[in-house]
Amino acid sequence: MKIVLAAVNAKYIHSNLAVYSLRESAGEYREDIRLMEATVNQREEELFSMIYQEQPELLFFSCYIWNRELILQTAENLRKVLPRTKIWAGGPEVSWEPLEFLREHPQLDGVMRGEGEITFPRLLAYYERGEGRLEEIPGLAFQNSARRTGDCPDGSAPFLETGPALLPAMDDLPFVYETLLEKGGSFENRILYYESSRGCPFGCSYCLSAAEKKVRFRSLALVKKELSFFLEKRVKQVKFVDRTFNCNPARTLELFRYLEEHDNQVTNFHFEISGDLLTEEEIQALSRMRPGLVQLEIGVQSVNEKTMKAIHREASFEKIQDHVRKIAAAGTVHQHLDLIAGLPWEDKESFADSFNQVYRLRPQELQLGFLKVLGGSPLYSEAESYGIVYRSRPPYEVLQTNWLSCGELLELKETEEALEIFYNSGQFRYTIRALEERFSSPFSLYEALGAFWKSRTEPGRQYSRMQRMELLLRFAREKDPEREPLYEELLTLDLYLREKAKSRPGWKKEKEGDREKAEAFYRKEAESWKHLSNYRGRSWKQLMHMTHLEHFRFDVLGKREEKDVWILFDYERRDPLTYDAGIRELTLTEETA
Repeated sequence: MKIVLAAVNAKYIHSNLAVYSLRESAGEYREDIRLMEATVNQREEELFSMIYQEQPELLFFSCYIWNRELILQTAENLRKVLPRTKIWAGGPEVSWEPLEFLREHPQLDGVMRGEGEITFPRLLAYYERGEGRLEEIPGLAFQNSARRTGDCPDGSAPFLETGPALLPAMDDLPFVYETLLEKGGSFENRILYYESSRGCPFGCSYCLSAAEKKVRFRSLALVKKELSFFLEKRVKQVKFVDRTFNCNPARTLELFRYLEEHDNQVTNFHFEISGDLLTEEEIQALSRMRPGLVQLEIGVQSVNEKTMKAIHREASFEKIQDHVRKIAAAGTVHQHLDLIAGLPWEDKESFADSFNQVYRLRPQELQLGFLKVLGGSPLYSEAESYGIVYRSRPPYEVLQTNWLSCGELLELKETEEALEIFYNSGQFRYTIRALEERFSSPFSLYEALGAFWKSRTEPGRQYSRMQRMELLLRFAREKDPEREPLYEELLTLDLYLREKAKSRPGWKKEKEGDREKAEAFYRKEAESWKHLSNYRGRSWKQLMHMTHLEHFRFDVLGKREEKDVWILFDYERRDPLTYDAGIRELTLTEETA
């Protein structure tokens, strides 16, 4: 029997742990299963063709809010040309009210609900060998085939449900990546997802995990063994999908210490944590790590106490900011902080306050997300009482609330876009810092920048980094015209921090004699190796091609006062947290004397 497990990921670099785990749990049927991974950026016709060419007898889709519509459209068309194929769906997007879902989407034969590692092989045995009955397999909802064919009396249910899925012991779950590698899979340029626990001890009302209130852990010995595989294979990034990785302090500390002791100088590990739960011992362990070994994602969501109480999230922002600052001071960990717009009791003024307080912690990334009202979450049943209106189709995003109008939320969308482009990209840090001084708050800066961006750009058009820089310079000229020469210098600094640009920016003309001074520096450096010893053996022309030397007329790294400064940019010595080139300020007249 030909079986296809199909995953539609948000991006190519992502991988789908769910379908990997199902295949490895399939036992004797594993070799009959074909994994197919696509992305939401592919056309429906392409996904349809990929699956049709396989001619599967059994087809299973992994459904999430970002791929549901594409999958349903593909399944509807496949049903027309593959009438005998059994098409099933699984995942969080179809597990809530599965019978209603099946009524609305008759192209599907059934839904696997919840965790599928025990359900899946039993379902395969039913189709492959005719073992048992579907009604006897926990974790399913399906069309009653007897009802459809008229083999049972009128009045019988057209759809059946078999109750919750059986939960596997965590140590019984397969480690999927060894097999993937054996089958010729490649980890290059992919994020590998890994789970050491399932469940969450908290009950945040916007989250599907709110109903669980318990956590199951994989044994530490097994986790360490599997982490050693990633380290040995020098995987670029491993992203833990544990909902709150640090809910068990002793376990967290032991795993942090293991990673510190076995660091391969390459692999990065990403964890979602609760910032207020971090202990001093964990913070100290993080502070000792190689910069770039670990990155943390911390959900703040709001600093409004009434909002936090309404969503049943007990987290002290005072503790969060204290811990974030301590980690930032060590300079070893990339920190990603999250906010959610559209929560109960948070109007625009309150959200701006949340934004400003979190922004001032200076995380490497600040994600401004928007509330998604997920079926099965407590907020789904409370939405009407809060006046929360949201989109009927995925991603079920908030449209308005009792505290935020639709117009205000659309303005926040503009602010979010400006934040993504000009802060989270990390490409405009020095220029943005200077602009902050001319606005009453960080939020007011990004609100103005978002409105400016919208008024000067075309929807759907992609803009190059240089075009974004030019637009940012126009914004600075408009908002702070007296310091235009400074912004030109700061943008030049931001440009060369990230890349050895092939051509000079239009706003920065090369001063007469600068090229000759730079050549003289590189000639001498190729003899002395005082600043670029990591390039030893290269010619002066190669040094000039692989690094960059720029003349500034402001002290761009210091007080920004007018002053002749030369800065050397070394692209082999990048900051592991910001990806900025290594920089060194030079007094060129002395260097070339």
